[in-house]
Amino acid sequence: MNVLKTLKVDAYAKINLTLDILSKRPDGYHEVSMVMQSIGLCDRIKFSEEPKGSGITLVTNVPGLPCGERNLAYRAAKLMMDTYHIEQGIHMNLTKRIPIAAGLAGGSSNAAAVILAMNEMFCLELSREELCSVGEKIGSDIPFCLCGGTMLAEGRGEKLTRLPSMPQCYVILAKPPVKVSTAWAYQNYQKEQVKEHPKTDEILSCLAEKNLVGIGKLLCNVLESVTINRYKEIDMLKKLMLKHGAMASLMSGSGPTVFGLTEDAKTAEHIAEQLRKLTNARIFVTKTVCGN
Repeated sequence: MNVLKTLKVDAYAKINLTLDILSKRPDGYHEVSMVMQSIGLCDRIKFSEEPKGSGITLVTNVPGLPCGERNLAYRAAKLMMDTYHIEQGIHMNLTKRIPIAAGLAGGSSNAAAVILAMNEMFCLELSREELCSVGEKIGSDIPFCLCGGTMLAEGRGEKLTRLPSMPQCYVILAKPPVKVSTAWAYQNYQKEQVKEHPKTDEILSCLAEKNLVGIGKLLCNVLESVTINRYKEIDMLKKLMLKHGAMASLMSGSGPTVFGLTEDAKTAEHIAEQLRKLTNARIFVTKTVCGN
């Protein structure tokens, strides 16, 4: 009698230390250059192997969250089953803590966790490159989420270069009560409205030197030119973080989540306390984490 397997995997969020848009690609995507960083805020997925032919089921703690083909975790499971001819069923119980549509790659991190878990659960022994090749078929951020840590992402986000690990620091996250579509943000991007682009070479040097203050001074995201124009609370959150002690603050991804960096937990908790008093944003305190 075969014993059905179970497995738990954490799916880590990310922030963008930089985000630059270089051009529009013939395939409709944008050519980007981003320095991305994993953080400790994570969702957890519990996997249960099910009998042959039972397919895929997904449940979650978030009411109204799609649990079928519109969910990246479900799509990742289906792609793995179809690609590697997996006949066993799989049940996934997703406990979400990463806010949805927040610029933190929550959906992509869930899909990456599914790919990693199924590789282990079904003893596929796929390399990281093979896993990333699967992931990029359904999401540009998924290869980064499979690797994690500190990385330069180019192309449409799937071309990755491992960078020296960012010095560990505390990260305060503030997610205002709005949802931002990544597609909308990129579609409305206008290069002529951007006043400053990331200095990628300089931030790479600061990473190599473990210069956290220098990294903070170089945070830059060109999509702020789109999202802040519609959602003024993003700019307000940035200013509040700096006022109450963050060394730097930036919008992550296409937003609307704003993050701030501090060297110590006491300052991070103080900023979080002030933001909870002064805003209606969801507030989290976490740390940077290294990759796999």
